[in-house]
Amino acid sequence: MKLLFKIFILLFFFVIAFLIDLKSGSINYSFAEITNSLFNKNSSFQTYTILTQLRIPRIITAILVGIALPISGLLLQTLFKNPLSGPYIFGISSGASFGVALLLMGLSFIGIMTVPSSFSIAIAGIIGAGLVLLIIVFISFKVKDNLTILIVGVFLGSGIGAIVNLMQYFSSAQILKKFIIWTMGSLDAVIKEQLWWFSLIILSVFILTIIFAKYFDTLYLGDDNAKTLGVNTKTLRIFIFSATGILTGITTAFCGPIGFIGIAVPHLSRVIFRTSRHIELLIFSAIIGSIIMLISDAISHSFINQIIPINTITAIVGIPIIFWVIFRNKGF
Repeated sequence: MKLLFKIFILLFFFVIAFLIDLKSGSINYSFAEITNSLFNKNSSFQTYTILTQLRIPRIITAILVGIALPISGLLLQTLFKNPLSGPYIFGISSGASFGVALLLMGLSFIGIMTVPSSFSIAIAGIIGAGLVLLIIVFISFKVKDNLTILIVGVFLGSGIGAIVNLMQYFSSAQILKKFIIWTMGSLDAVIKEQLWWFSLIILSVFILTIIFAKYFDTLYLGDDNAKTLGVNTKTLRIFIFSATGILTGITTAFCGPIGFIGIAVPHLSRVIFRTSRHIELLIFSAIIGSIIMLISDAISHSFINQIIPINTITAIVGIPIIFWVIFRNKGF
């Protein structure tokens, strides 16, 4: 199949997933009601408000998360030539968790009682993720071996996780509950006013990865061969760390840690479309990731008066996909 035809097929399923997610919620609207509310000025104000202030921002957030995490996973799997590499491997999500934990539990521990907003929680997560990213980039200047950097990232994440666990142990029940809810993941945290710059950051990084796609292909040949082709592998490595850190950091900060998507979707793209070209893998992974996130979000909001954590849904949706990929290829 031609590239454009493959994209068309994916976009067809994307539209279906979008419409399904648009209907999902405690109030079940028909497509006629939705269309009338969005395009008819005389429609129900309540329906219009629910769609434009709640559902559509949530759906856009799902799409952005579906772009950010698979792209991060694909870049790391390419850099480390490791199928288990994912966007949380370097402790960036742990850094975001540490920032949020420090805001929620650290201040109360020293006697400062606050009621943080969703925006301040996101900022704390971004700062925590950014600090870890700076450490990883600094290490990349000093260490040339990718495997060593990978090991350092794993230990860094484990160390930060231990500190967060210690903070949870000494935290009050009320604050601990708020932090645990954040760790379960939610696409409702990004409000409409924050969505424009959340979109700007993720889409800007995604466009940059598309521009540099041909350079990622050279990493399959090894660093030495890539250098003979004129590719600055050190700069490319720093770009991958930075892009992954930004995408993972901002996603985790706003939506909480969302598992499975970053690791599984790139493999799913390779298996379905039988390609190793990054220009194709980046596009396919972004669309497939968006479809899976839309479906997961629709499922999480399909229960009356109860929202299931998005992390739970992505795991349930993802496990069959992972097994399908493993048995189809007899491993990754």
